[in-house]
Amino acid sequence: MHIVCDDKANEGGIQVWSQIKVSSLFSDYRIQSTANNEITMSVSAEALLGALRSASPGMTNASSGLESFETEEVIMKLAKKNDQAVLSFEIKARSGNGRSAKITQDVRIDVKKASVFNEPMCPEPDIHIILPPLIKLRIIVDRMKAMADLLTFQANYSGCMKLGITSDQATVETEWKSLGVPEMNKDNLASQPRESTQYDKKEKDPDKFHAVMVSIRSFLKFLNSHVISSTTIACICQNHCLILYVYIGDMADAGGVLTYYIPAIIDDD
Repeated sequence: MHIVCDDKANEGGIQVWSQIKVSSLFSDYRIQSTANNEITMSVSAEALLGALRSASPGMTNASSGLESFETEEVIMKLAKKNDQAVLSFEIKARSGNGRSAKITQDVRIDVKKASVFNEPMCPEPDIHIILPPLIKLRIIVDRMKAMADLLTFQANYSGCMKLGITSDQATVETEWKSLGVPEMNKDNLASQPRESTQYDKKEKDPDKFHAVMVSIRSFLKFLNSHVISSTTIACICQNHCLILYVYIGDMADAGGVLTYYIPAIIDDD
C-alpha cells in the first residue's frame, strides 16, 4: 500500500512517500480492478485521520458518551453512496457489559485513473547517518523553533551529527557522536540498507561535514513520525534536499518505510 503526500499539499514543499506492507495494516483483504488490481484515490488527510481515530483499538464512544466501547473489528470498504465514492469504515465494538455496537464512518474520496507516481529525482546523497531517537530530537528542535526559522543539519563519516540555528539573538548548536553511518544499496535505498560503519578513507574524509539548511517547521513535521519510528536514516544531498527514511518496525524486516523529502533552503548571505 502506497500513501503519498506531495509538495502541493504541504507547506514548505515537504513530500512524504510511504510503502507499507499490507500485513502491517490488514488481517485480511481483497482488491480487484481492471488496472492490474490497483486502485488510486485522493483523500483528505484530516477526514481520514478522524475516521481512524474512531476506529482506534482504544475505547470508542459509541453511545453519545453514556457508555464506553472497546473496538473489536474494523472493516474498510470502497463504496459509492449517493453517487459519491467513499471509504466506508465499519467499526464493531463491545462494551464492558457485553453489549455490541456498530459504527459507520464514511470518508469522501476521488478515485483517480491509474497512473505512475515517481518520487522526486535527487542527486547521489553525500552521506547517510542513523539518527538518534526522534522523540529526543523533537524536544530539542521544538525549543529551537522559538528562536529561528531555519535549521542547519550536518553530518560526517565519523558518525557526528550537528543541528544548529543562527539568529540575531542567538546561535545554538547541538551535537551527537558515535552514530551509525550505513552503506546503502543504490538500487533500493529505503528497504535494502547494509548496516556498516566502514568507509574508504582514500575517498571520504571522515571529519568533513556535509550540510543542508531546511525549514525548521518542515523538519518538525517530519519529527511527528516519532510515534511509529524504530530506526531513521537521514541522507544529505547538499544544496538540494534532506531525505529521511523512517522504518516501521525492525529495519531488517520493516512493516513499511516512510520517505520524507525536505527541500534545501539556499542562504545567499
